[in-house]
Amino acid sequence: MLQRFTTTDLDNYCTRRSGENRLGSQLRLPQPDHPYAELLATHKANGGQFVLVGIAECIGPLANMGHPGAELGWHAFLQRFLNLQHNDDLDAGRILLLGQIACSDLQQRAVALSNQDPEQLQQLRLLCAELDQRVYQQILPIFAAGLYPVVIGGGHNNALPLLQALAEVSKQPVNCANLDPHADFRPLEGRHSGNGFSYASAAGYLGHYTILGLDLQKNSAASLALLQQAGGEYLSYQHFAVRQALSYQHALDRVTEHCCQGAADIAIELDTDSIHTMPASALNYTGLTVEQAAQFVFQLAKLPRARYLHLAEAAPACHPAGVAAGISQCGQVLSALVLAFFAGKALQPPQI
Repeated sequence: MLQRFTTTDLDNYCTRRSGENRLGSQLRLPQPDHPYAELLATHKANGGQFVLVGIAECIGPLANMGHPGAELGWHAFLQRFLNLQHNDDLDAGRILLLGQIACSDLQQRAVALSNQDPEQLQQLRLLCAELDQRVYQQILPIFAAGLYPVVIGGGHNNALPLLQALAEVSKQPVNCANLDPHADFRPLEGRHSGNGFSYASAAGYLGHYTILGLDLQKNSAASLALLQQAGGEYLSYQHFAVRQALSYQHALDRVTEHCCQGAADIAIELDTDSIHTMPASALNYTGLTVEQAAQFVFQLAKLPRARYLHLAEAAPACHPAGVAAGISQCGQVLSALVLAFFAGKALQPPQI
């Protein structure tokens, strides 16, 4: 279930100005009537590499007893990214602006529920599990076509279907680097944004899992114990940012080494609440800089086995100055991270 991006959608986002080329006008758009697999195969045959996919939902954060807002991350990204200037720095013809996962029906049902009511909380977690299936079904063909999905918006719950799809296509567990103050390794208590990786590990989709920037005071002892039992590793925010036991670059190099163990494909996961004052489902006043986050994406994207980028939890409505300010900030940051991924991939051959 996918809502394909159209020329009408593009016109609604792009601002035209004489003598300038906006990035949005140079991207490839999907043919509205082409079968999905054929559409992806054609993009690949014509030199395409990347597929932009949005997920406009806050079901996972709500099911994790958190706040709404992540449903606007995709919109914020489009508003900024499509209006960037196009020049020789980026080959826009390699990028297919596919559209977004169709989940508005689930989203409408979710926002009508209270996560403070135990029965309604369970309903939210069932809706999250239903969303898992929709994301998985639409992402799997992208991996099968040999393309790189760039998935933006929604909660970090969507890591599970992404890992599932890649593991099934590659026929082995996926190594994963996650820039995140949270391990997202909560118990298997029903699906939500805080247990995508524990569910992926239990199902055999997750290989070597390494978290950069984990905040020791934002993770329960039980969650960290589950992570350790599953063989997960982390380099904490306190270790490199506060105690300065090693530099950020050294920490990033160690994460890269962990991800390269074995021959597995690599997932690049980034929870935007890892970034200082980023409007996110869990606003963080002690996180990393945008530049450090972009460096994380860029360095990992250079790895030939890095197969996707997932940017989760951007929530414009959580900006202290309001939604408009949040859309502006989220759009800028998400665009910078996506461009870092493209720049890293430009340093390797287009073939996977």
